[in-house]
Amino acid sequence: MNSQAETWWTVRTRSPRVGVVSNQDPTVNAGDIARLADVGRAAVSNWRRRHEDFPRPVGGTASSPLFSLREIQDWLRRNGKRHRLSDADLAWQRLRASGDDLRLGHLVGRAGAFLLGLRDPALRKGLPGDPGDLDDPGLARLLTDLAEERGHREAFEFLCERYAEAHSRQLFVTPAPTAALMSRLALPAGGGTLLDPACGVGTLLLAEGAPGGRPARALGQELGEAAALISAVRLRLAGLEAHIVAGDSLRDDALDGELADAVVCDPPFNERAWGHAELTGDPRWEYGTPPRGEPELAWVQHCLAHVRPGGLVAILMPTAAAGRRPGRRIRANLLRAGALRAVVTLPGGGPDLWLLRRPVPGERPRSHILLMEAEDLSAVPAAWEAYLADPEAPPAVRIIELLDDDVDLSPARQRLRERGPDLGADFAAALEAFSAPSAGPPELDVLDEPQRPPTTTIGELAKAGLVTVHHSPVRPPSGDGETPVLLADDLVEGTTPTGRAPYDSGLTELRAGDVVASPIGHVRVLGEDLEPGTVLGPNLTLYRVDPERLDAHFLAGFLRSADLRPNVSHSRLDARRTRVPRLSLRGQRAYGEAFRRLAALEDEVRRRAELGRTLVRLGFDGLIDGHLRPRSRPEVPHAHR
Repeated sequence: MNSQAETWWTVRTRSPRVGVVSNQDPTVNAGDIARLADVGRAAVSNWRRRHEDFPRPVGGTASSPLFSLREIQDWLRRNGKRHRLSDADLAWQRLRASGDDLRLGHLVGRAGAFLLGLRDPALRKGLPGDPGDLDDPGLARLLTDLAEERGHREAFEFLCERYAEAHSRQLFVTPAPTAALMSRLALPAGGGTLLDPACGVGTLLLAEGAPGGRPARALGQELGEAAALISAVRLRLAGLEAHIVAGDSLRDDALDGELADAVVCDPPFNERAWGHAELTGDPRWEYGTPPRGEPELAWVQHCLAHVRPGGLVAILMPTAAAGRRPGRRIRANLLRAGALRAVVTLPGGGPDLWLLRRPVPGERPRSHILLMEAEDLSAVPAAWEAYLADPEAPPAVRIIELLDDDVDLSPARQRLRERGPDLGADFAAALEAFSAPSAGPPELDVLDEPQRPPTTTIGELAKAGLVTVHHSPVRPPSGDGETPVLLADDLVEGTTPTGRAPYDSGLTELRAGDVVASPIGHVRVLGEDLEPGTVLGPNLTLYRVDPERLDAHFLAGFLRSADLRPNVSHSRLDARRTRVPRLSLRGQRAYGEAFRRLAALEDEVRRRAELGRTLVRLGFDGLIDGHLRPRSRPEVPHAHR
């Protein structure tokens, strides 16, 4: 999480309240109302537009209004709309109503300290700041009940989720997959001490990605007192020995002298007021004084100063930091010392993940660095492990080749160097593939008036034996194995099964012609190219038809419009009420062929979109690198006047 984020919005955001709401009347936003009534946010917007008696906002902003919970509940009752406010939501609304939104982080931290004290009063010792006691006995009772129902940790995590949702535009949290990757790469297998000098609400310190699980001890510093308190509570409720302090890590290093086994960090980017003038000559600048416009290089050296010799640092950096000219001297010194081991551009074009290792005195620096553009996060650990096993094997790059006037460590720049003469040929091949004929839409008649034949339901078809429904396991098969597992992402992309699991006779094996559906409306008829032995993955439903009486593509087409959300009572995907026309097998096949061609067109559109992105990237790369140039056209002579 960005360590500066909370203080920034606390200081600069105007109070969102436009009315006064008493502690006895909690408020709700549109998302809360949608959860309360079990509808989408769009339905709430429609209610506001269409119903003149819908309650008026009592707070918030024009884009994010707040409503009286009591008035909303009264309106839902009057309009016959079923709703339920859980004990957890009631506790959250009571908490939020106990102060204004500018202090919401402090209120959440105070509630966390209360829950921590319920679990063990000794755990409150040494919390950052002075959280104090809860002023509202009613809130204390609600939190006590919530802890008894869910457990102390789960109760606080619920409050933190609601807090992050309420301030989603101001509170920046490192994505969970990225946090898990950083933990996996940096933390030793045996655990040890993990430090985050910009710890936010503790996301990186809590991430579970390392082979040994979580660290044995967590250290952190965070600029905002509220976020530091939340982080400390979360870590202690998770059972970790945690020491979190509030303060500016660069200007006032409260953990000076602490050496961790690993450091993870997602620092604030492009922060010019980071203390450049007052920190000149700081002993942490072992690789050079960071220029005023390169605060991220200050964070890099701060992290290296807090890791033991041989320990790893995983830090997120803006992509520009790998090539900006003011930072080239520090980058060069990091390379020469063998401190910088990898620069990985994460999926979507960044940020970059820098992996560093504090040199052990007397050891010989490595001669190669790993530069990589990751299309998927799952590819990074394998590439890193391969580099550790053989640091000179491709795609590692010789450091001597990078020590030029620019010291540009951008993986994209390295890609241009490596493509060389193949770049033009790759562009030509991509252009040819993009220009090839594509699948077209089916021929469909346009009717002036819709014709709707009699219908039945999938439930009735199942009773008649025309289709058999198989549900996937609620949880994915655990462990490694050779059995291919079809996952939801495979269904969306139309790829071969990417999951693997040990063989289990209880899993459902798939066949060609099966119809498989996901909860968000992705439906596919499996073809003859299905890998033998493939089983149904989690959160998917299989519809196996009797091909002599029911066409698979016909069924798949109508399933695409079904509401496949889990049934509230048993968490299974339920399409039994989906209506399907009663047609002869011949009529079904006509519909099925049209649906099949539309599905093929959808796949073709996706393929051409990917080809188009490749073509654009190669075009830019080739023009910049010199392997492509604009085609010359005959000059038109200027007319004489």
